Amino acid sequence: MRPRSNAAGTAGGRRGAGGVHRKRHSVPALLLGTMGAGWASCSPESSPAFEVVETTIAEVQAAIHDGTTTCRAVVERHLARIAAYEDLINAITVLNPRALERADALDASLAGGEATGPLFCVPMLVKDNFDTHDMVTTGGSIALADNLPPDDAFMVRKIREAGAIVVAKTNMAEWAFSPRQSVSSSFDTTRNAYALDRVPAGSSGGTASGVAAGFGVIGLGSDTGNSIRGPSSHLALVGIRSTIGLTSRDGVIPLSFDRDIAGPMGRSVEDVARVFDVVAGYDPADPYTEAGRERVEEDYAAFLEVDGLRGARLGVLRALVDPAETDDEILALFETAIDDLRQLGAEVVDPFEFDVEAESQREGMFCRRFRYDMWVYLQSLGPGAPMADVLEVLEDGRYSDHAQASLRRNQGAPLDVHPSSWDEPCPDYAENEGRQAYLGNLVRAMDLERLDAAIYPSWLCVPAAIDRGDEDYCGDNSQRVAPATGMPAITVPMGYTYGTLPAGLQILARPYDEGLLLRLAYGFEQGTRHRRPPDGFPEISR
Repeated sequence: MRPRSNAAGTAGGRRGAGGVHRKRHSVPALLLGTMGAGWASCSPESSPAFEVVETTIAEVQAAIHDGTTTCRAVVERHLARIAAYEDLINAITVLNPRALERADALDASLAGGEATGPLFCVPMLVKDNFDTHDMVTTGGSIALADNLPPDDAFMVRKIREAGAIVVAKTNMAEWAFSPRQSVSSSFDTTRNAYALDRVPAGSSGGTASGVAAGFGVIGLGSDTGNSIRGPSSHLALVGIRSTIGLTSRDGVIPLSFDRDIAGPMGRSVEDVARVFDVVAGYDPADPYTEAGRERVEEDYAAFLEVDGLRGARLGVLRALVDPAETDDEILALFETAIDDLRQLGAEVVDPFEFDVEAESQREGMFCRRFRYDMWVYLQSLGPGAPMADVLEVLEDGRYSDHAQASLRRNQGAPLDVHPSSWDEPCPDYAENEGRQAYLGNLVRAMDLERLDAAIYPSWLCVPAAIDRGDEDYCGDNSQRVAPATGMPAITVPMGYTYGTLPAGLQILARPYDEGLLLRLAYGFEQGTRHRRPPDGFPEISR
């Protein structure tokens, strides 16, 4: 973590009975409050026509460069969508008060002949655990309702330097504890844009539902066990979890630093690759990235080939497709996906035998280091940090019922001692014998079968009902391989169950094979074209 000098907060929140915070006011009012008179006087009706539903980075940039629209108009139209539809899904926490100002500056730079960055005028959503110097970062907790970090997280800084506009922050599970649903004590409950009575999974549900509904072109999420790939699967998005060490987590509120990953969630493989190009790479503030310093590809988008599956050898990891645990319609989609992969030129090894359960049950695979990792993060905020120990919230009640059990499970952990120095040591990823053995055994098994990658459904169950998010949680495959092994994985839409509920195909590769993953996912996406927008969020009429 980088050193911090000061943190002062201005955005507020109030805690209701039981410690649960409810959203303070409607987003249309929030828009007027944060955008000021400039927003009130402008409207998408006065802007050049440009439809943003399902638009891509390339389409936005082409339309601006050829004069069809302006950067300001693109941002206005995304803000208008938030104003019109946010109350349906509760994906947004705060808006960027300078989004239009930034858009105007980009328009002026283009008019002046200045070079544009790779993410020029891309409206982006950022999960509420990424530090942003101009918007509060709560991590889903009312305890950080006034936390205004002094600088941006590494990835936020990189996307801004590349020309992207952060239009808003997005809701998440409190402290990122839950893979089941995205409920925070700071901004309440996010719904699935495809089915408002269903969960978007956790913890990056706000980014997933917001991007799916067209509140931003693409977004950033974080994934400790599931939280990029799970919500992406539930919202018909593409989400990538990189190799541990290839991407920085600096400035991202941690859950478990030896497993945390941050990265893009988007509506297309190409958009995800474009953002991944910008955010991947070495960061001296994140010691894990030293291992991947020489492993970053020059251009991940260059791996995208329409026939990217031709000649690939893929193994069906049947250990993660137990028919007794799998919804019948998801199983049918997965079997169809296997047929599609073959038709698109892949050689499929079915089954690929590997004992996931035995490997995941090794001793020392996981330790509760949240208290320590939060201590490091809070120190990075400087003297203005809202607390010194995250477990202070147990004393003053600043937590929801959803988070209480997870917080209490961390009470016995040391505050300021690195887990590798505990009485029962919990070594970091590279020194963890169990995790390295799991990785080594899986890679050897792939080598023996001459596999390029392994495949399985991202979830075995459909999105749970919103009022039974905990009780009906099942089938979360994202937890079972990539986090422990540190291997990269991507989820890509493979269709819809029961007419409207998305499901994802997950592809797992060897460490630092992100280029290959993107190529395979792109080939599948282009050959099947499963992605479609959710009903109920049409283009704003002019």
